[in-house]
Amino acid sequence: MTPDRITTPPSFLRRRVLAAGLALSLMSGVSATALAQEYDVLIRGGLVYDGTGAEGRAADVAIKGERIVEVGAIPATATAATTVDATGKIVSPGFIDPHSHAAPEIGTPELAAAVPILYQGITTVMINPDGGGPGDLRPQIDAIETNVPGVNVVPMIGHNGVRKDVMGLENRKPTPAELASMETKVREAMDLGAFGLSTGPFYIPGKFSDTSELVALAKVANTYPNAFHISHIRDESSYDVGVLGAIEELIEVSRQTGIIGVVTHMKMLGPSVWGQSEQAVEMINAARAEGLSIWADQYPYAASGSSLQSSLVPGWAQEGGPEATVKRLQNPEQRALIRQEMVANLERRAGANAIMIRNYRADPSLNGMRLDEIARRNLQDPLDTAIDMLIEGGASIVSFNMNERDVERLMQQPWTMTSSDGALGPFGVGGEHPRAYGAFPRKFRRYVLDREVISMAQAIHASSGLSAEVFSIKDRGVLRPGAYADVLVFDPQTIRDVATYQQPHAYSEGMEYIFVNGKPAVMDGEVTRERHGRVLRRGQ
Repeated sequence: MTPDRITTPPSFLRRRVLAAGLALSLMSGVSATALAQEYDVLIRGGLVYDGTGAEGRAADVAIKGERIVEVGAIPATATAATTVDATGKIVSPGFIDPHSHAAPEIGTPELAAAVPILYQGITTVMINPDGGGPGDLRPQIDAIETNVPGVNVVPMIGHNGVRKDVMGLENRKPTPAELASMETKVREAMDLGAFGLSTGPFYIPGKFSDTSELVALAKVANTYPNAFHISHIRDESSYDVGVLGAIEELIEVSRQTGIIGVVTHMKMLGPSVWGQSEQAVEMINAARAEGLSIWADQYPYAASGSSLQSSLVPGWAQEGGPEATVKRLQNPEQRALIRQEMVANLERRAGANAIMIRNYRADPSLNGMRLDEIARRNLQDPLDTAIDMLIEGGASIVSFNMNERDVERLMQQPWTMTSSDGALGPFGVGGEHPRAYGAFPRKFRRYVLDREVISMAQAIHASSGLSAEVFSIKDRGVLRPGAYADVLVFDPQTIRDVATYQQPHAYSEGMEYIFVNGKPAVMDGEVTRERHGRVLRRGQ
């Protein structure tokens, strides 16, 4: 059980503060710069985790301009325009979210501040995951830069966006000319500053691709230094190739191209694959032993979020998009064929009770209800209820389909990063998965402080320095002189996620100070009016 508050510091923190405080009192050889210089920001007395995976130590952190200039014992005579007393608090790098659905909303004046993201301690988001986003990144980047984001933004180029631009939503292989056109679009995006290639062969139209198509585009991306391939793999359950087969496909893309490979929001989805995390870990470890650079990211929830169509409708019936799917469902013969395949897909999702409607525009009163509950009210079979809802425009869902032991096993791996998979929307409007507001604080509250599944040092590394290393986000994710000053000060006694599945619009707590590029983004727990994020571009 997660308490609302804990009244005394966790035992690990008391031990660290006492030991590190003694070490700090014995430190000597402070730099002449620290003795003479006035800083812009001086954070004093915190337990500093530098993002490398090292344990915390008592230290001060000084910021000048947009960079960190000192980490260590800074004399009491040093002055700063802003001084933060971090006694009893943790100081860490700003968190990096490798799987964020903040775009396109972060490119609008209404949501550019990215408040739910900031309150999680996230200072950098990577956009266009799952192969999504536009095939041409320039308008997206221009909109984000025009509106000045509250956090840093790392663009990726999505395979599904590129394929849709070239081929629409057709279920077929590309012609040589079409493949060449897709390769050109990936190259143009990388030239513009995209950090890497994002794919999502679970979703249309990427579902209609084969491994050779992914390899061809990954080869283009890998001609650029430090590029990567991050994928919502083809199957996280047992839909067709199975989750292990889908992980093997990602590994094979890396094997054929040499590109860094990342299984994004890694999970074992549905009872049919619960426990297979053990085999998945073995597969990735074997690939890494082979010399391949394979990684994963994960959000700390046992429920996923998707759409009713993607979760239940067979791939062939999704060709052409939602409108074409609706026409098929309105045809009695095709509806019968689709429904027959939906039976197994519903079982893969752990049944009708495991599906909660998140956002159903045709009737918002159903938001928050389970599919079986709606079906009983309608005196229907759940599959028929789902089909009727698809015909009326579909719905986003939360799917309670994971096993906690798999979640913990994957989290414990040294190659697993923290992510949110969270969207960015107006506060209080529509249904949402609580991960949009609470993913990172939930990991610290539930899995570090309450359950001790992983250590504080590992959790901070997985949320900052590891992502910066894997994705080559230069001079971020660490606290050291010369790094960009994306810095958090948070309270281990109060950090927690507040958002729930029933009430997802709730800001996380515990982040007291956040600096983005050296400027205040959160002060005394309140988001500032000014925005200091920027679009980061590969190689800059």
